[in-house]
Amino acid sequence: MNHDDVLWRLRHALAGVGVALLLSVPTAALLGRVLGDALGGGYGARVAVYAALLAYVVLGAGVLLARVAARETRPLTLRRAGRWFLSLWLWPALLAGTAGKGARGPGDA
Repeated sequence: MNHDDVLWRLRHALAGVGVALLLSVPTAALLGRVLGDALGGGYGARVAVYAALLAYVVLGAGVLLARVAARETRPLTLRRAGRWFLSLWLWPALLAGTAGKGARGPGDA
């Protein structure tokens, strides 16, 4: 493999975000159903909540890739995939927590 290739260097981060996004689609659907019903709406409310949640995690994926992808060097494991998933849903807190400290990866302690 050509180690100067950008995609090759980002492979661990891309895999982590990809798995997290794949897991987030059914999670957003379930939350959309629950929250849409809790708001007292019908199908339209569920779809609106689902769409908003999908937009939220897609935006979060972009933010995570921009902030931590260059530092992500460890292979993807089940535990690390879970951290990527949580990071994807909690990305605003991660941004607030790293303000002024520099970006850290989902697995960095």
